[in-house]
Amino acid sequence: MERVVLVTGASGGVGLALCQRLLEEDGRIHLCIACRNVQKSEATRDLLLAAHPAAQVSTVEVDLGNLASVLRAAQELRCRFQRLDFVYLNAGIMPNPQVNFKALWHGLLTGKVLHMLTTAEGIMTQTDRLNGDGLQEVFATNLFGHFILIRQLQSLLCGNEKPSRLIWTSSSNARESAFSLSDYQHAKGQESYSSSKYATDLTSVVLNRKFNNQGLYSSVVCPGLVMTNMTYKILPVFLWKLLMPIMWLIRFFAKTYTLTPYNGAEAHVWLFKQKPEYLDLLVKYHSCTTGLGRCYVEARKMDVDEDTAEKLYQKLLELEEQFLEKYSELLD
Repeated sequence: MERVVLVTGASGGVGLALCQRLLEEDGRIHLCIACRNVQKSEATRDLLLAAHPAAQVSTVEVDLGNLASVLRAAQELRCRFQRLDFVYLNAGIMPNPQVNFKALWHGLLTGKVLHMLTTAEGIMTQTDRLNGDGLQEVFATNLFGHFILIRQLQSLLCGNEKPSRLIWTSSSNARESAFSLSDYQHAKGQESYSSSKYATDLTSVVLNRKFNNQGLYSSVVCPGLVMTNMTYKILPVFLWKLLMPIMWLIRFFAKTYTLTPYNGAEAHVWLFKQKPEYLDLLVKYHSCTTGLGRCYVEARKMDVDEDTAEKLYQKLLELEEQFLEKYSELLD
């Protein structure tokens, strides 16, 4: 039987490149693309089928920042499939990103600028807001919506003949210093993206502890610095055009400057070919590119505290309980 692969955030950027590369890797898979915009998902499906006419590509509508939408999508997927082999939890947002040029200049003077440019530490801030569910929008979209989705799809992911895989798109910007267990939605800070990605790393660690014995394995990847619609919002377009030659030059010194979505999907595709039983579950897999453009994957230990991970998981379960009660009419 063909493997069933679900990809969220598949209509552009790394998500779209991943879908293209997966079909090149194995044209027999059933690829289900999950997007919040129906027109974009249909256009993406047509684009993929134009290159792979014999492929099985379906769509499902889901807005990860809207829990009612997540529950409806999960119900549809449970009706449509008997199992899921891979779920790529790739959708994400970074609203109103701002560059702290003063911090960047300080980094240049202190010799820390390369580290800052490769991790965005200290130079990137975001302005978050509440969504319709009363949750912080970045937390809801990047983490909690995905958490609810996989919890609702547990019957398709656990107890299968072969292991099922969760592969989260994290970031090198995922930092403990941006995360607080007492403010895990990051309502009080200005680094909501970094906080949500660190919370993603923590969640993956706990999911492995809870579900490996049921045949479900979770991994975390970093696509590197990729030029996507999310990245282009950080600076005006004309500035990016001026900076691009410098970006290509920096890649000789910063291997995580993957720059293109195709390169950024390298770790995602590499994990598609690995047996999860042999992976280090406390490692983040980074897409890297040499100065001359050769793609490869580098494994780096995650800076996560397993006790903090367990406490966050319990908070997510408590939050889940509240919303399942609120949306009980959408449950089977």
